[in-house]
Amino acid sequence: MERAYQVELAHVGLTIGDEDQARKTADQLADLFGLQVRTGSKSYFAGGMFECVRIPFRGTKGHIALRVTDLAALLDDLKKKGVALDIDSTTEYDDQGNIVNVYLHDEIEGFSIHLMQKK
Repeated sequence: MERAYQVELAHVGLTIGDEDQARKTADQLADLFGLQVRTGSKSYFAGGMFECVRIPFRGTKGHIALRVTDLAALLDDLKKKGVALDIDSTTEYDDQGNIVNVYLHDEIEGFSIHLMQKK
């Protein structure tokens, strides 16, 4: 059966938890792969691929962010499988009340799974 959505890797988040080390790691990744560093609200990004989180954050090792073409359809499929979401202050909604940004409740091998609606 064909899915009604596509899932792609958005970025890998590294939970570093320290301002200086997060910047150093972002700089190192940027240097290795010819990427630009930009500052986010809680992290430094090396290109769009790596997020170096400078505060304690989700995931023992970090998070894997996935961009989904139809997040609502994926969430319906996950609900049918009994997968729990982590509905909290990081969950975002669109103007119609649909979830556009959410994390799964459980980690997989130390990584939190971050789901985002593709724009």
